[in-house]
Amino acid sequence: MRDMDELFAALGRSRFRNRFRLTGKEAEYLRNKGLEVILDHARDFVIKRLSDANPINDGKQTPTRNHPVFVAQHATGTCCRGCLAKWHGIPKGKPLTQQQIDYIVEILRRWLAGQNIQQ
Repeated sequence: MRDMDELFAALGRSRFRNRFRLTGKEAEYLRNKGLEVILDHARDFVIKRLSDANPINDGKQTPTRNHPVFVAQHATGTCCRGCLAKWHGIPKGKPLTQQQIDYIVEILRRWLAGQNIQQ
């Protein structure tokens, strides 16, 4: 797992990762529900979609829109086990630990909070 400041600096240099922003219905959903509710959703998504050693449809399990967490996952490289390995040093083929799940949710918190959505 990486230092968050280093991670966000690296993500900022990625043309692909840097293009993701919350707009439209995803931004409105975050405003309406609030960050803590959205982070509850994030934890649930991570557990259900990423925590297995070999998730079903790995690499295709996270849509790119329709929920603020999905956008955040693509922006932060937390969308699939391949990206978790590449960006965060979390190996594929092993179930996520509670510490790793907490780390992923904290990354998502930081990205979502940085989107400057008026609450």
